[in-house]
Amino acid sequence: MNDKSKNKFKDRLPALILVFVLLAAWQAAAELIGMKHILPAPSDIILKIWELRESLFLHHLPSTLVTVGAGWGLAISIGVLLASLMHFSEHAEAMLRPALTITQTVPVMCISPLFVLWLGYTLPARLIAVVLSTFFAITLNTYEGFKAADGKKKEWLKTCGASGREIFFMLEVPSAIPKFFTALKMTLPWAVIDAAVAEWLGATEGLGYLSKRMVSRMDGAAVFAPIVILCAVALVGMAVLNYFDKKYITYRNEV
Repeated sequence: MNDKSKNKFKDRLPALILVFVLLAAWQAAAELIGMKHILPAPSDIILKIWELRESLFLHHLPSTLVTVGAGWGLAISIGVLLASLMHFSEHAEAMLRPALTITQTVPVMCISPLFVLWLGYTLPARLIAVVLSTFFAITLNTYEGFKAADGKKKEWLKTCGASGREIFFMLEVPSAIPKFFTALKMTLPWAVIDAAVAEWLGATEGLGYLSKRMVSRMDGAAVFAPIVILCAVALVGMAVLNYFDKKYITYRNEV
């Protein structure tokens, strides 16, 4: 193990110790209470994941990933588009900002049943829930990133004869990328959570739907099993985003 790997391990050691302590305490509490339908032990949940592996990983997980990926991807597209409109037009910024704020005042969980009422137990109903919970942060962070571009560099490019489009792609877009990554890291967990909530409230497949179905069977371990997988999905996604964020920071420092 080289020095770099050792340093990474040392940095992560406190978090690993905390996770181990919490899991040990959970296991002990579950054994003490002895009511698996209310508080299953971590070992019971792992066994249940293995028992339900085909249903979890071959059927319900792909459905949830489609909801998260499509909904979050749509939110990213809408967020970048709206941020660009607000950046180029003061009138658009004045009109859109209040509307964007209003969309965040209504809890998605409260209005998700309406989407089911309008669209049924369909993918579009779940996508709307994911989009509404995530696009605002992406829009606002990206817009602020555009505005954070170095004013002196902008003036220098103008004196060199650069067009507005050239300034946008050469200066303002690179300036917005760090905040854009911040928005992605903020909203990915929200996308996963709201996809599961949407499935819980109105779906015929997905990890959220499976967890809800297991509640009626009083199977505590089976209720927790999809939740554990959802956490793993969010953690893997965050690790990927952190990797590309660090790569971009390294690239900018080298340029």
